[in-house]
Amino acid sequence: MNITTPGVSVVIPHYGDPAPTQELVRALAEQVDAPELQIIVVDDASPEPYVPIGGESTIRRTGNGGFGSTVNVGAAAASREYLLILNSDLTIGPVFISKLVRTAAPLMPAVASPEVIGHNGSTQWTGRHFPRVKHTFVNAFSGLARFRHTRWWHESVGHDTSTVTPGVHRTDWVVGAVLFLRTQSFRDVDGFDERFYMNSEEIDLQRRLGQRGVPSYVLGDLQVEHEGGGSSNPDLRRTWVVTSALRFADKWNERPGLHRVALGSAAALNLVINAVRQVAGRDIKALGTFRREFRYAQLPIKP
Repeated sequence: MNITTPGVSVVIPHYGDPAPTQELVRALAEQVDAPELQIIVVDDASPEPYVPIGGESTIRRTGNGGFGSTVNVGAAAASREYLLILNSDLTIGPVFISKLVRTAAPLMPAVASPEVIGHNGSTQWTGRHFPRVKHTFVNAFSGLARFRHTRWWHESVGHDTSTVTPGVHRTDWVVGAVLFLRTQSFRDVDGFDERFYMNSEEIDLQRRLGQRGVPSYVLGDLQVEHEGGGSSNPDLRRTWVVTSALRFADKWNERPGLHRVALGSAAALNLVINAVRQVAGRDIKALGTFRREFRYAQLPIKP
């Protein structure tokens, strides 16, 4: 049955320190001129359980299932026309919801996100291109890092640079920090594919929605601050990113073997560069870095 109850169901996955999630819930409760909000916090078996501050629904999971699985649980309880998925580490202003709905509603059915920025005001490249082998290689090859300030480099790692200006911009996919769409659209494609434990689940979702005529947009006139950072363990974080990217390539027949070749080639080229730096006296362990980077190219795609 299609959901027609006016308003917005807000789903916030929680894991870790409760304070940022509580602050976001508080900011949502204080929104000005917003439609009716149903706030759902899903605690993904956090070591520090979420403590409600009043007004929000709380679902405590018995086991950690990752971002997509956690959001699916919250979305199953959603009862409003629109679904808003928010990372817990966001900072929003008092009219964020009203501006978001006013700008995005005319685009529906669609997936919409404001421009996501860091606390220093820099863009987090909300609009992205669907992953390509070139993106994998350029992102992994440290020899091209000197070009990070150029539009060419950003396009070469998959950033849609045309979306970082005011206005509404159509793009392949938007990052998952903020996702606004019709609740029914989310349910029509069975939500997130839970095989993506962390990362790439929002790309897969938007590709499936795109096939059904539901495009993605960046709302460049609206901004939201995102702490970001992910896991405190960089190697674990990188493992999640690469595994999920390989799974996406495998699911969508995007030549996962070539992505592995790209990772391995970048690791080999990085070895040469790092060896030269090491001989020159830089504090670099070239072989150790190579072994770690080459391991990413061999990561299995777990079922």
